[in-house]
Amino acid sequence: MALSMLRSGLLLLCLTTIHTCHGGGQNCMDKHQVVGVLRQMEKFLKGQEMRFTEGLRIMKSKLATLQNSVSKLPQADQSAAPSVCPSLEAPVHGQKFGSKYFIGHEVHFTCSHGYHLVGPGTRVCLENGSWNGVNTICKDVSECSSNPCQNGGTCVEGVNQYKCTCPQSWSGSNCQHQTQTAPPEWSVMNDPAFSRRPRCAKVDRAQHCSCDAGFHMSGTSDNSICQDVNECEVYRLDQGGKLCVYECVNVPGSYQCSCPRGYKLLPDGRSCEDVDECLTQQHNCSRGTTCINTGGGFQCVSPECPRSHGNISYVKTSPFQCERNPCPMESRSCHLAPKTVSFHYLSLPSNLQTPATLFRMATAAAPGRPGPDSLRFGIVGGNSRGMFVMQRSDRQTGELILVQGLRGPQDISVDVDMSEYSDRTFQAKHVAKVHVLVSAYNF
Repeated sequence: MALSMLRSGLLLLCLTTIHTCHGGGQNCMDKHQVVGVLRQMEKFLKGQEMRFTEGLRIMKSKLATLQNSVSKLPQADQSAAPSVCPSLEAPVHGQKFGSKYFIGHEVHFTCSHGYHLVGPGTRVCLENGSWNGVNTICKDVSECSSNPCQNGGTCVEGVNQYKCTCPQSWSGSNCQHQTQTAPPEWSVMNDPAFSRRPRCAKVDRAQHCSCDAGFHMSGTSDNSICQDVNECEVYRLDQGGKLCVYECVNVPGSYQCSCPRGYKLLPDGRSCEDVDECLTQQHNCSRGTTCINTGGGFQCVSPECPRSHGNISYVKTSPFQCERNPCPMESRSCHLAPKTVSFHYLSLPSNLQTPATLFRMATAAAPGRPGPDSLRFGIVGGNSRGMFVMQRSDRQTGELILVQGLRGPQDISVDVDMSEYSDRTFQAKHVAKVHVLVSAYNF
């Protein structure tokens, strides 16, 4: 329509010009010139009309293609990719660690004592809004499978427990004690050091005798004696609680508490505290090593950097940290190797209550440089055998959590790493080698 209007306008202009010339205009074209101009204009208009028609055809084709693509899209409420995964529950007889269900987040599972894990211990929220792996369950462990009953005892299975039926002359929870022919006496007999003569006085022609505190009267009225009361045994028999945190020692008329080697008795007279041999300079660590205090003792350590291989080498920047030397630009394996390796030593009591956060790992950006926008944490080595989980506590921090009780003495190592990403591109990795030193005692 626009081309038709343009053609009509140009034609009207030419006719007006011709009419003007017939009316006696001065600068008029002759007939041949007018015919030439009209032919050129007609050619021009035909070219424009062809271009317009072709453009219109292409536009209609593109509109049809776009309409066809839009009709194939899912409904509007389903078009947005999910940003979270559905909630996960802790398995029966187990625990769940992790409460964030965003894409890339992890949830960890452990089982209570007497149960073992069937299925993955860790599940990751995928980009499609689902969890990887299958559902995790906690399966009952046979309490008698480890043959806990000693000296010919028979193990009887119970609910999360067992009971030993002991043969004659053996007793104890695991038939570990030989039965005594007579119950232990809380009165110390036949030891002059633990005997005293009573204090006697005649009152109204009758003799009254008494003993000092910590002794009791024994014998006949004519031949009485004060025998020591074994307070340690009295409390053990009455099951009224422990007099001492570690060991009770009976003394004439009283008792004393003692502590194991490497511990000292506190002012309350019953509790024990570890002696810090490193702080008090009671160690024999040589030059070049560092003293690490442990429950009841100490260790002399000198951690070494990873060995050099290929283009990867490290230099020790402190007694407990190594840093990677600069990498050649073309060495991908060097850039993927840990940028820093740090060493950490943690001293723990036996049977520490779980779950317990033991170690935190965080990133720090250099002044004037933006930090990573994403971190990933994981356990990459050691001999921990499922005793720990590593999870992110906030955007820039990860936590190493103890999820199983530890009985000492034992040394456990666990290697954790922290990978830094910026715009989903790997930047650097840091490794922390954590040594957990578990003492033989729970104090």
